[in-house]
Amino acid sequence: MADRTESVGGRAKSKRAKVTSEPRKMTLLGVGDLPEATASSGAIKLPPYETIALMLQGGGALGAYQGGVYQGLNEAGIHPNWIAGISIGALNTAIIAGNAPQDRVPRLLEFWETICQPAFMPPLPAFVEHAFFNSTDEIRKAFTAMQAASALVEGQKGFFIPRFPPPSPLAAGDPGTASYYDTRPLKATLEGLCDFDRINSRETRVSVGAVNVATGNFAYFDNTRMKLRAEHFMASGALPPGFAAVEIDGEYFWDGGLMSNTPLYEIAQATPRRDTLAFQVDLWSAKGPVPDSIVDVMGRVKDVQFSSRTRLVTDTMQRSQRFRNVLREVLEKVPVDVRNSDPWCKAAEELACSKRYNVIHLIYRHKEFEGHYKDYQFGLSTMREHWESGLTDIRGTLDHHDWLDMPKNDSGFVTHDIHRDGR
Repeated sequence: MADRTESVGGRAKSKRAKVTSEPRKMTLLGVGDLPEATASSGAIKLPPYETIALMLQGGGALGAYQGGVYQGLNEAGIHPNWIAGISIGALNTAIIAGNAPQDRVPRLLEFWETICQPAFMPPLPAFVEHAFFNSTDEIRKAFTAMQAASALVEGQKGFFIPRFPPPSPLAAGDPGTASYYDTRPLKATLEGLCDFDRINSRETRVSVGAVNVATGNFAYFDNTRMKLRAEHFMASGALPPGFAAVEIDGEYFWDGGLMSNTPLYEIAQATPRRDTLAFQVDLWSAKGPVPDSIVDVMGRVKDVQFSSRTRLVTDTMQRSQRFRNVLREVLEKVPVDVRNSDPWCKAAEELACSKRYNVIHLIYRHKEFEGHYKDYQFGLSTMREHWESGLTDIRGTLDHHDWLDMPKNDSGFVTHDIHRDGR
């Protein structure tokens, strides 16, 4: 494959024609080509869902898993008409929604191969990285820990670099620079890889979540309500104190994962309600081993902290949708003239719903060699392993064609998980 010598930042001022030109073939450091479509791959005929949603959780370097999931959806001919993301999920959302369908997977790979390089130092030769990464567990752990340390000291290409001189903890200044790292390289990367005219054309609905620093309220930036810029996606991933708050229209925003790391609720509460197939792609697993060391405790805390709301939201959605369906069935037994005249029946009509929701859950599973730094360990080999894990999981999920059927139970709501329900 051809080496990439041009930086993404150098194309930040590209016009739409430039952005939508054929992406360059990737695999910068001999990391290997993307996994090919399987022989059984082909377009899957879905039931008549009104909304096909892709929901991408935050999780830093683990976000390459979502790239693999999207590749599997794309090869199956499943094209979401609503994409919602938080933190790294918001950045993946920008790449997907900001490109033509045939360009999305190559652009995602280009994005990940860019940000998984050191910001300043040349990357290791491919054969050296392969040798370390595919060696013993002890050597792999030491090697990935070194890559994580490099991210802290040097930053990542096209993503973030350390502020110099480092900020003083007590000195007051601009809220937009109150952080240890500068994310201006990320702005150039997004503007080089994404067509924001396409994003704002609303051919795909886009929603990204952030937290208003001044009010503490959660906010969704949605292209059906506003014009989205690179700053909206950067705000969703501005995790303090590493990254500074991002100013948008005079207000400052931080990473949405501080309040809720899953965009599922935004889709669940949307009105008018629609028959929905939702792919929820999580990067943190609520289930895991009980840690027996301080280092493992640090990693497990992140798992619990950033995964905690997904199951709560799905359980709440299922109960609420069952109540709406029951109410709809009861109203069908009330005479029409009463339903049309009684104010309580009219209020019940507004609450009742017969729409159906199918949530396909895909959760990245922690690897034994990963440490508490797995969300900022941006190694190329690790990135590819995350990507291939996502691709394997979505292919296994789509092999269960019946999982894509409209729910037929009394709640009108169902969830499936390849790790829970079996392969």
